[in-house]
Amino acid sequence: MRVAGLMSGTSSDGIDAAVADIELAGEELTLSCVGELSAPYDDALRADIETALPPAQTTLAMVCSLDTRIGQAFAGVAARAVETYGAELIVSHGQTVFHAAARGTLQLGQPAWIAERTGLPVVADLRARDVAAGGQGAPLVSLLDTLLLSGRLGTPAALNLGGIANLTVPPIAFDTGPANALLDAAARHFTGRPCDEDGRLAARGTVDETLLARLLQDPYYARPAPKTTGREHFHAGYAGFDGRAEDVLATLTRLTARTVADAAHRHGVTEVIASGGGVRNPTLMAALAEELAPAQLLTSDALGLPAQAKEAYAFALLGFLTHQGVEGTLARATGARHASVLGSITPGSGSRSAPRVLRLQ
Repeated sequence: MRVAGLMSGTSSDGIDAAVADIELAGEELTLSCVGELSAPYDDALRADIETALPPAQTTLAMVCSLDTRIGQAFAGVAARAVETYGAELIVSHGQTVFHAAARGTLQLGQPAWIAERTGLPVVADLRARDVAAGGQGAPLVSLLDTLLLSGRLGTPAALNLGGIANLTVPPIAFDTGPANALLDAAARHFTGRPCDEDGRLAARGTVDETLLARLLQDPYYARPAPKTTGREHFHAGYAGFDGRAEDVLATLTRLTARTVADAAHRHGVTEVIASGGGVRNPTLMAALAEELAPAQLLTSDALGLPAQAKEAYAFALLGFLTHQGVEGTLARATGARHASVLGSITPGSGSRSAPRVLRLQ
């Protein structure tokens, strides 16, 4: 089956689409990458998403508006993916706007817009079932990571550098802490731009060891897995952006590298395979390589899975499994009571006409 996976991460910068041919034969899964594309959110939509995210206050009217507008944006990307590569099924992660596990998880982007635009069935709302089963609802990419790492020597780990960084060290997976979320927030604060492109400002800065030591005292880092976090915790006001832009960005870059490496070292990791938007940041990758040593750092491109689109491929896989009625979670990774078939399905076109006669008996 050809499946298109759609993903927008906690950086809230746009939508990635990845199309794959996926086949399940017994216990053997085959995934062939067909192609990827992406599109940024338009400036107004991105600004409204940022305005609505915690710890800001919002209204139900804004939530409703965002659900529609994000759904329409996803529908546009889905249509491009189907036109370019073809697909039989769409899987949409949507845009996470709140994630607090025990209190629930909310991804916006109404899938009906995608089904209406493409005429294809859409699997969406993939995190809620795991939360209902007592899990964290994340990192759901742990299933793909575990399959990807199977058979590799030593103690391999998969790292995703999105807004939040998450690490899979089979059979466990967890969020290590912030990645691009704080870096992008600092870049917007100091420069008005959405990010520190290629980590150029951070590369010119000096780590503020006092600030770094204070940030490392956050109790989140000492919590055992399974655990997840998000921008509810690591938001724009979290660190306080006092000082030179270069030094603050250098310090936040080191914070991500240090917390990822500390988590990897605690689990005896010998190899880290990275993916996500953060791999485009050479300053962050250099800091990670330094902190992770002697563990080796490489990207998932080396294994044949495009690093920039791995999460979109992961959700294509999860939606395919849902379509097949197959469990898509690893309960030990998310902390759920049991594994679950994830998400809900919005039908595509080709439905039968409604009945015209009702007979009560």
